[in-house]
Amino acid sequence: MKDLLARSLTGIAYVVLICIGIMWDSLSFFVVFSAAVMVCLWEFYHLINAQKRTKINPYYNCLGGFLLFLVTYLYASGVFGYYIFFVYLIYIVGILISELYEKQQDPITHSAYIFLGQTYIAIPFALLNLIAFRGISSETPVYNSLMVLSLFVFLWINDTGAYIVGITCGKHKLFKRISPKKSWEGFVGGLVFTIASAFVFAHFEPSTHLYHWIGLSLSIVIFGTWGDLIESLIKRTLDVKDSGDSLPGHGGYLDRFDSFLLAVYGMLFYVQLFIIRN
Repeated sequence: MKDLLARSLTGIAYVVLICIGIMWDSLSFFVVFSAAVMVCLWEFYHLINAQKRTKINPYYNCLGGFLLFLVTYLYASGVFGYYIFFVYLIYIVGILISELYEKQQDPITHSAYIFLGQTYIAIPFALLNLIAFRGISSETPVYNSLMVLSLFVFLWINDTGAYIVGITCGKHKLFKRISPKKSWEGFVGGLVFTIASAFVFAHFEPSTHLYHWIGLSLSIVIFGTWGDLIESLIKRTLDVKDSGDSLPGHGGYLDRFDSFLLAVYGMLFYVQLFIIRN
């Protein structure tokens, strides 16, 4: 009972923080998600270091993820042009040059893990800025909190629906080798719940057609499921149950953002291909 209470309170606090960060204004969006990218990178690099395969400096490389989020935020919001990305390129070049002086036993593995963290975690968070400021049919950057909020709401509803349906009637394994608890029934159940929520968003934001909200929900569920499975693959490879223990009853921060890390690609692809072009 105590564990259930802790899990519930942690989950509520997480949802409230994300919603406030998104809905308050663009600055609160920046603060919450720049912090999120750093804590997720922190967990990832500590997981790698715990395997004693290499020794990564988490401070420097979490700063690298923050820099990518910052420059993408400044670009997407129209403050600077594309040249602002040279700031992040300095970090990339610095990583490569530093391998000459690090004296790592396996510099290729060392740098590969660093870049894996940047690719797997920092880039998806940075791309969220393009959804936040470019996710509407407008040439002038405008912060679109509802579009960002829909991404997370669709993910949360999908998780809830998949859990409810999967635990009650899940029989056919979705990906037994990676995540034996997930079922096709749960996947379909989560998808149905998420599509149903698309009608709610279409009601409150009719300027985006219903078929687009349904298309977004489909993209987010499919890519989000892949994101969940990819993190499960990483944890199985590293032989850990959770990415951390920072969130009572929920594991680590990376466990909470696993679906998001790929779902953001699904949403961005759909927005760029079908919504902005219209």
